[in-house]
Amino acid sequence: MAALSVNGRIHQVDADPNTPLLWVLRENIGLTGTKYGCGAGLCGACTVHIDGVAQRSCQTELGSIAGKKIVTIEGLSPNSSHPLQKAWIAEEVPQCGYCQSGQIMKAAELLAKNPKPSRADIISHMDGNICRCGTYHRIIAAIERAAREA
Repeated sequence: MAALSVNGRIHQVDADPNTPLLWVLRENIGLTGTKYGCGAGLCGACTVHIDGVAQRSCQTELGSIAGKKIVTIEGLSPNSSHPLQKAWIAEEVPQCGYCQSGQIMKAAELLAKNPKPSRADIISHMDGNICRCGTYHRIIAAIERAAREA
């Protein structure tokens, strides 16, 4: 059994220490907002925060995160009131929506470090989070909006 701090709650998890965090979140804890995209840490759909740093949960083993605080898309805000979540809706970002939780979690890391990023800062920080629908211009616009309105 491992004690895991997720979204401010402690969960007792019975899983092999080599199990990817992604599967622990989805299968053991029941938080399905974090998505499986590629399984190789390349797309960013599975991005969560571990001690405030955006990480690919498909590549993070349960045994490597003892004592760390994990935040998933469900923990970003209790009622979707985070500025990024509101901006995502206002800018009509999602098409298929599959990558969106990972995109938002990566963007939230940026705004926590740099509340007023330039467009170049946004593009550089978000590089590597893939949107198969190609809504990058709306993702950038939503991050710019969230930065203005936060």
